[in-house]
Amino acid sequence: MNRVEKINEIRRTIESGKVSIGSWMQIPNSSVAEIMGHSGYSWVAVDMEHGSIDFHQLPDIFRALELGGTLPLVRLASQNPDDCKHALDAGAGGVIVPMIENAEQLVKVKNACSWAPAGTRGIGFSRANLFGKYFDAYLLEAQSPLLVAMIESIQAVNSLESILNVEGLDAILIGPYDLSSSMGMTGAFSAPEFIDAINYILTLCKKHNIPCGVHVVQPDLSMLQKRINDGYLFIAYSIDAVFLSDAAAINKR
Repeated sequence: MNRVEKINEIRRTIESGKVSIGSWMQIPNSSVAEIMGHSGYSWVAVDMEHGSIDFHQLPDIFRALELGGTLPLVRLASQNPDDCKHALDAGAGGVIVPMIENAEQLVKVKNACSWAPAGTRGIGFSRANLFGKYFDAYLLEAQSPLLVAMIESIQAVNSLESILNVEGLDAILIGPYDLSSSMGMTGAFSAPEFIDAINYILTLCKKHNIPCGVHVVQPDLSMLQKRINDGYLFIAYSIDAVFLSDAAAINKR
């Protein structure tokens, strides 16, 4: 798969106001990744924050996703520059960055994700450039991998305007559980204050022409359509483990 073409395809989609639908992986298994990769998603985020996936497992998972034409992304465990480097060197097309609370944090991550002259990420042979065989071709991709910032705290909401002004930001993804927790109402997604915060994020993203994203955790196509109608443009639809749990539950029958 040509990652640059896929990255640009996703960018064109969301920049034109159309929705890009991906999914989420937490199970460290390349067969699961192959199934997810052939399920019609534009991208799948491999969760290194809350999943049980380690860096050495990424290449096989990425290969399996790419077989179906699906771009592998990584939800980083942290904003550590080494996490950025390892994920991208393994062949991720971009990163979803947790707990961004101000523009300065996002700029540091952006720099850590890009080769010079765009950033400060270490340059070398890796799986991303087939250990040097496609080094020259990878120079372009390494300038600007996809960059998605997670808004997961009320501090981030209060700093959102400056975050949205960071050059190179492709999309925002709301982290509802941590955001509600930071507001003292963990999981209270129907609370008026929480709804107001979510609506503020979506409205400000539209004002700044930055696609806003959300995670539809339960595999519910009606909820997916609702989020599309609400104006979300970068949507993660469910999780591999949730798909399995939902389909396996005999008590629903």
